[in-house]
Amino acid sequence: MNRIEAQGFWQWAFSDFMSNALRGVLAEYIVASAIGCTHKPRTEWDAYDLMTEDGLKIEVKSSAYLQTWQQKKHSTIRFDIGHKQAWDAQNNTSSSQAVRSANVYVFCVFAAMDKSTADPLDLTQWFFIVCPTATLTEKLGNQKSVGLASLEQHGLERFSFSQLAAAINAVKANIALNKLGPSC
Repeated sequence: MNRIEAQGFWQWAFSDFMSNALRGVLAEYIVASAIGCTHKPRTEWDAYDLMTEDGLKIEVKSSAYLQTWQQKKHSTIRFDIGHKQAWDAQNNTSSSQAVRSANVYVFCVFAAMDKSTADPLDLTQWFFIVCPTATLTEKLGNQKSVGLASLEQHGLERFSFSQLAAAINAVKANIALNKLGPSC
């Protein structure tokens, strides 16, 4: 054998969509699909997860009640929102200070509660919260993580996959109108 079969490798290494690491990448793909941003491959470790054609920088965060391991209770929904020293893949440079590099955060929740019917590829089992980075900074300051209840207490609402693109576009229009968040 002189060559590995791609599908065999994928099945062996990347077919457990319930795993935290892979679910996070799947969430990025779901958001990219919603906004028509799948035409170029994902850049790992970049300062933000996605950038639209018109320059909107999006950070995608994922959480779930269910995990691959045995659980005594459902996981609490929490997201990392800490400032990071961002690496720019295109220029191969790192920021000198920790920042939130994206203009908007999309919080993706795989909401299934029963392992026997959980399917991360079923978009009806997800919901999404879209938040301008400026709102995170205003409401949460330098906080490093945030829970679902806190996001909703700040007036952020849940969207289905079919509503996601419109929700991102509404935030994008508000950012452009009010010049909120980091500049593109």
